[in-house]
Amino acid sequence: MPELVQTFRFRVRLTRSATPARTTAPPPPIPRPLSEAGAPGPAAAGQGAADRAPDRLGDGGFQECAGLALEADVREYLQGGANDEVVRRVGRVRLQPLVLKRGMLVAADGGSADTSLWDWLHGMVAGGAPVPRYDGDVEVLDPAGVRVVAHWTFVRGLPLKITGPTLNARTGEIAVEELHIAHEGLRLERTP
Repeated sequence: MPELVQTFRFRVRLTRSATPARTTAPPPPIPRPLSEAGAPGPAAAGQGAADRAPDRLGDGGFQECAGLALEADVREYLQGGANDEVVRRVGRVRLQPLVLKRGMLVAADGGSADTSLWDWLHGMVAGGAPVPRYDGDVEVLDPAGVRVVAHWTFVRGLPLKITGPTLNARTGEIAVEELHIAHEGLRLERTP
């Protein structure tokens, strides 16, 4: 009997894209689960912006993910004399930006807030070339957190917008930052 996918347990991984330019090939399959992925790589001094970018972004988890959507553009053609019908043809697909939200993280040793998401957008705006792009995986887990029941991949993401927390001294809420990512393709992958 089919089971419903519950969306309260998920994980997101942003990994620096290995594809330097746009391709028509689908993204390669992910060779290992997200939980086995390595830590961010060290930054190298004296290299281009893409070479100094960390291999992973946003470690620590996101509390919300939106924008897992594709929308087909259907074009309508009107034919003279055929007033009771419209011919429809397939057009391009429209990609929605992904919106990721997470609580702001501070290093356990008393350091300052994690700036990696902000640094990504600042690097792009400052004109660092080439701009580092990130591929992403969004995995929805079963209620026990053991089995992946849905897995989306997106390729060659760029930061579109980042929003810091709303500060209000009266509420005591957790500071939440929001990242919008424009990407070049989204797929729902089959899970084993």
